[in-house]
Amino acid sequence: MKSFSRHLSVALLLGTVAIAAPAQAQEFKAGFVNTDRIFREATTAKAAQAKLEQEFSRREKELVDMGNTLKTASDKFEREAPTMAESQRTARQRQLVDQDRDFQRKRREFQEDLSARKNEELSQVLERANKVVKQVAEAEKYDVILQEAVYINPKHDITDKVIKALNAAAAAK
Repeated sequence: MKSFSRHLSVALLLGTVAIAAPAQAQEFKAGFVNTDRIFREATTAKAAQAKLEQEFSRREKELVDMGNTLKTASDKFEREAPTMAESQRTARQRQLVDQDRDFQRKRREFQEDLSARKNEELSQVLERANKVVKQVAEAEKYDVILQEAVYINPKHDITDKVIKALNAAAAAK
C-alpha cells in the first residue's frame, strides 16, 4: 500500500507538471534507475557479496556439517529404536531434540547475522549508487530520477550509465 501511494503521488506529480506547463513538458527530462540491476551487476555490489560469502562461509559450513551430523544421528536412532530399552530410547530421543533445538537456534542466529550484514553492505552500495545517480542527473540535466516504477520506457533507463560510472569510481579507488 505504501508503494502504491508513492507511485500514485509520483504519477500525479508528473501529470501535474505535464498539464500545468505543456510548453515546458518537452523540456522535462526524467530518468529511471533499476536498483536491483545495480545490486546484481555493479562491481561494488559484487565485491560486497564476495565479502559476505567469505565472512560467513565458515559458519555456513559448520551449520551444514552440524545438520548432516544431526540427520545421521536421527537416522541411526530410527534404525536402532525398536531394539533399544525404553529408558535408553527416551534418553537418546531427548538428546536428539536438544541437538535439534541447538541447531535451529544457531541457524536462526546465522540467518539474522547474515541478513544484518547484508543490509549494511547493500546500504553502502546504495549510498554510493545514489551519489553517482545525482552526479549523472546533474551532468545530464535530469529533472527527476525514479528508482521504482510500474513501467518505464527503456529510453529513460539510465541504469547502464550509473553502473559504468559506479564501476569507474570503484576502479579509481
